[in-house]
Amino acid sequence: METMTGLDAKFLYSETPTAHMHTVKVAVSDVSVLEGGFSYDVLIEVLEQQLVRLPPFRRRAVPVPLGLGHPVWVEDPEFDLRRHVSRRMVDAPGGARELAAVVAEFSGTALARDRPLWELLVVDGLAGGRSAVVVKLHHAVADGSAAVALLQKVVRGTTGDPTEEPVADRWHPEPIPTRRRLLSIAARGHMTRWKGLPHLAVQSVRSTRASEARRRSFAERPPLPLHHIPKTSFNVSLTPDRTFAMTNLPLADLKAIRRATGTTLNDVYLAVCAGALRRYLVDRDELPRRPLVASVPVSTDPNVARMSGNRVDNLYVSLGTDIGDPLERLQHIHDAAMASKEVRSLLGHDLLGQRADVVPPQIYRFVVDAWSRSHIADRLRPPLNVVLSNVVGPRERIYFGPIELEALYSVGPILEGIGLNITAWSYENTLGVSLLGCPASVPDPWQIVDALHDSLDELRGVIGTEAFAER
Repeated sequence: METMTGLDAKFLYSETPTAHMHTVKVAVSDVSVLEGGFSYDVLIEVLEQQLVRLPPFRRRAVPVPLGLGHPVWVEDPEFDLRRHVSRRMVDAPGGARELAAVVAEFSGTALARDRPLWELLVVDGLAGGRSAVVVKLHHAVADGSAAVALLQKVVRGTTGDPTEEPVADRWHPEPIPTRRRLLSIAARGHMTRWKGLPHLAVQSVRSTRASEARRRSFAERPPLPLHHIPKTSFNVSLTPDRTFAMTNLPLADLKAIRRATGTTLNDVYLAVCAGALRRYLVDRDELPRRPLVASVPVSTDPNVARMSGNRVDNLYVSLGTDIGDPLERLQHIHDAAMASKEVRSLLGHDLLGQRADVVPPQIYRFVVDAWSRSHIADRLRPPLNVVLSNVVGPRERIYFGPIELEALYSVGPILEGIGLNITAWSYENTLGVSLLGCPASVPDPWQIVDALHDSLDELRGVIGTEAFAER
């Protein structure tokens, strides 16, 4: 049994009937090479064997009575794998759009709280003898980096990797703690946090002053949430349903642009997204004069073996969508990201988690529920415009026996007033990009997918063919 951190618990408290705080992973494979075809029962058998290696998939979140403390993780005594795994056929002809429609529908329902916070859907009938595995994983369980580690753990376990450390043959479920024990655990946690509260308060004041002084020193100041953020059609109250689309971008081209411009790979990714969003909004005749501002999650933990929890901070980056020239926009994003990193480093990357630990759950839930129920996001300027995330995924091709993992996608949640999330996961030589919205914020995400490719083509054109000949 383990008490949930405040940062992990924050994702549980943030969930409403219209804001689902899970991430979605999509893995596409060619299963036509299997003799006798794909077997659902074999999948269940393999997953049962792997559960001993995957503690986050066995643990259930148990709330503290009356919300008087953060929930605790318990090895689920009622665990039943078949409650987590389902299967369905995709509509003909089984292309990318048909798969995306299934993923959107699957994404539009929240995870049940009476079991470990994940679900797996096998999607059969894809074109070319392919099948997809779609995993819905609550953000309280793992961030992007931890999810990559979970995938790598599964790969090493199913392929018999000799470097994989041996594990116990079984895992042992735990009884659900009594109300009295939960309250006792919460009380001890509060005492520890209260002892550190004076130091946290002093640290917060000092780091806030230092970061704000540095922010003001820049000629173009890094943006702040809720401060002069333009309103767009992305920034509305959510509906429960979701829209989803995905595509692949050649990683080599992004790296060539990075080398030619002296920027970073993440800068180029943000610039491709910025160009796409600019094009999309221009086509809708709603491009604001002020630049869009993105929340860009960044990992704060170098431990690549961590399989659970959240170790993330957020940069707030101006996307330069008011700038027409793509190279000038890329340079603007590079400068804006560097400035934001300096400001956040002075604030302290661990401060977000420390503050989340001391905020009473009841207060957080009240604010989130009020924000959702009032639909005030339709009337106020948004805290931010869009979430853009870029996660380093597996660097080598993955095989499960004869089955090749052909494509890999992942996307995080959308929020009230921030109704678009664009997440990239690299996989070998490809950047798999996923878009999540809802019918109110992004009715047709494929328009943005097309704009992503146009934006990359635009950058290719202004860089010149010489840069790409060096790949």
